[in-house]
Amino acid sequence: MALADKIAKAVGKPFPKIGGDVTFRVISTGAYNTTTGAVTETASDTTIKGALDSVSEQEVNELVQASDKKLTVPASSFSSRPSTADKVVISSVVHQIIAVNVTEMQNVDIAYDLILRA
Repeated sequence: MALADKIAKAVGKPFPKIGGDVTFRVISTGAYNTTTGAVTETASDTTIKGALDSVSEQEVNELVQASDKKLTVPASSFSSRPSTADKVVISSVVHQIIAVNVTEMQNVDIAYDLILRA
């Protein structure tokens, strides 16, 4: 096992102590209905641990607003990299993922900072 893989695995260990439960909702698009003009969506929920924080003043830009939140989660909690099509549910509030910032080492994902907007 490479060093980066060991670090990725170790990053997830402190989250049960410092993070809280959040629901990660993977959104999969289905078929296009020509009658209604709508695309069906399927949601798959998974409970993961994450540390929630406000975005810093330095992170605010054209995309990120001061009212957004940052959720840090270990990459080991996911089978694939999260995307902006997915959602996060915290205390019954559904948040859209605005951006996914990846911390990686030797091409191995270590952690994700998800920028969220309710």
